Amino acid sequence: MIRKFVAPDPGLARLRSAARAVLGIGLAATVSGTAGQSLTMAVAGGLAALLALFTVTDATVRGQALTTTLLPAAGFPVLALAVLLHDRPLPRDLAFLAVAGLGVYARRWGPRGNALGIFAFMSFFLAQFLHAVPAQLPQLGAAVVLALLTSSAVRFGLWCYERRLPVPRPAPAPLGGRGLAHPTTRQAVQATAASAIALGAGQALSDERWYWAVGTVWWIFVNTASRGETLVRGFRRVLGTAAGVVAGLGVAIPLHGDPVTAAVLVALCVGGIFYVAAVSYSWMIFFVTVLVGVLYGMLGTVDPGLLALRLAETLAGAVGAALAVLLVLPVTTHATTDAWVRRALRCVHLCAVEAAGRLAGSPGADPAPRVAELEALLERVRVSVAPLVHPLSPLGHRKARARRVLALLDACAHEVRGLAAVAADPEGSRTDRLTVACVRVEAAVQALIADGATRAEPLRSPAHPLADEPALTHLHGLERALAELAEPLRGTRRPALAVR
Repeated sequence: MIRKFVAPDPGLARLRSAARAVLGIGLAATVSGTAGQSLTMAVAGGLAALLALFTVTDATVRGQALTTTLLPAAGFPVLALAVLLHDRPLPRDLAFLAVAGLGVYARRWGPRGNALGIFAFMSFFLAQFLHAVPAQLPQLGAAVVLALLTSSAVRFGLWCYERRLPVPRPAPAPLGGRGLAHPTTRQAVQATAASAIALGAGQALSDERWYWAVGTVWWIFVNTASRGETLVRGFRRVLGTAAGVVAGLGVAIPLHGDPVTAAVLVALCVGGIFYVAAVSYSWMIFFVTVLVGVLYGMLGTVDPGLLALRLAETLAGAVGAALAVLLVLPVTTHATTDAWVRRALRCVHLCAVEAAGRLAGSPGADPAPRVAELEALLERVRVSVAPLVHPLSPLGHRKARARRVLALLDACAHEVRGLAAVAADPEGSRTDRLTVACVRVEAAVQALIADGATRAEPLRSPAHPLADEPALTHLHGLERALAELAEPLRGTRRPALAVR
């Protein structure tokens, strides 16, 4: 796991995000203290600033600013509802389940819906975390607004490094489906069911800290699409929490409320959360758990029993999530992976067609956008197949097949990138055999994505050497990789990558 800290960080994007988060959240806490707010309100503001910086991920700076502006509209009504129901357990629990389901459902509206759904859910969670009462509602609202204004001043004014960066490619559209088959609808139902299970188990463990189990469920469902992904994420959350509890016993408890050391630890944890979030869920949860321990220490409520309870509640939430994805509208890893692989293969063909058109002199042909789309689709394939290649996966044969599929798809991407580079050269090859080769690529793709046991036709060697025709060389390599994909994708009677 240590290697995650030295994972590639192109353009130091993760490091800059982490440093800006520490600055923005630290400044928000400082402004809160200067304004005379209590420590509890400063914690509330700091968490609001963290959520705004972490969850708002629109492609453009303008979109990010708009989403940030909308956060109070999503969060304040929920915060008020949670505070007003604080002493009415049954209505409070039902409202929390409704907010959890609606927060997941909001993901169908892309990054903005996801951010607003998270902020709404966490507003309810925050009220439980602070045990807020109605008399504190105006102070809470003021603390959140002040923190959002301060962190936004840092993000969009003081250090808006995104203005100098190209607009990132959009994420692939989610897999299709209507009604309960729609991913966000299905996940909303699953998350609500899992939250209900976790809520009951959490309250059996503690009448005061039950909400941790519900929070665990909700965050496990973020960015997952199959039961395999959800199970792996649940395992990683428990692992990260367990490590964080052990660290908290040695770090948070001995502080005895020392404000300076606590502030340093909070800064380190915040930086760690943002730095590793993109590469390791377990490490991110480790830093979250240590951060929670330090915050409880600052509030004067931390002890070994509380940290042990944190782990127990997390385990209860992970079990709730596992039961939900296994029993409620389950979607196998195979079904999800197969859908993403099909989309990637279609994109491979379109890349080849666009490159051939460009080489043939078509002014409107451009393979570059398709290459970018392919990279994004392959990332989704890697995420989907991760449960199969996990070190603890007992399915050794399917693990090897999954790794073979990933390697061959990467080979396809390599050839497509090379083909696009040749097409960008105005002196590139222009030959009628490009059309014939593209037809063969299309046939190979159709054979792979067709239902049933259709196999790709065996490759024939080129009629003459291709060393002087780079485009045909890349197309031939692409054909070879596609033909080799037939065995791991369609080589057995059962789906090769199925997780049952």
